[in-house]
Amino acid sequence: MEIVSSVDAKNAFGDVVMKAQKEPVCISKNGKPAAVMISMQDYEEIQSLRERLLHQRLDEGLKAAQKGCVSDSEDVFKELMDIASV
Repeated sequence: MEIVSSVDAKNAFGDVVMKAQKEPVCISKNGKPAAVMISMQDYEEIQSLRERLLHQRLDEGLKAAQKGCVSDSEDVFKELMDIASV
């Protein structure tokens, strides 16, 4: 993954966007990683994976509840929110 300073990313934004179409680009600030720019296709794939995981966990929870295995609702809600959060 290429690393680009925030100043260079600002000055060559179009080039950074083009690079991000091929692979993720790390944007650093003060020499430390601060953000990653990815293509829209990669973003949509990540969102799709997150959604599938959320549905899988919901299905597992429903099956467990039907078997009488019950968890604290706050714990379940927190786990689902962690998965769903961006």
